Amino acid sequence: MVGPHASRVRALYRRLLALHRELPPDLRALGDQYVKDEFRRHKGVGREEALRFLTEWERYAAALWQQTNGAEKTRLGACLTKEQLDDFSAEQIGQLQELMQETTKPSRQFSMEDLATPKA
Repeated sequence: MVGPHASRVRALYRRLLALHRELPPDLRALGDQYVKDEFRRHKGVGREEALRFLTEWERYAAALWQQTNGAEKTRLGACLTKEQLDDFSAEQIGQLQELMQETTKPSRQFSMEDLATPKA
């Protein structure tokens, strides 16, 4: 995604990381890493794919802003319709499954066992 989109890409990337500051720590870390990986993975795509990529991430940014800063804060996330899921590639479905597994893990940010075990 080089060329005329470069400044738009950088601005969107910074905006996403800023929006993630409003998330709980575990979700922020997961979201930041996902954004970094996806932007890196799509660095050399063609013009059409770059525009699709930017459009979808801009939608995500707008939804996240609404959910964290809007007049009426709502639950985080969104439900996907069967039609939306049908449009996903096998790779995207795999990514969604990994994301679901990661976000539904019990929070282990602080564990009594970790505190009781002396670190060498």
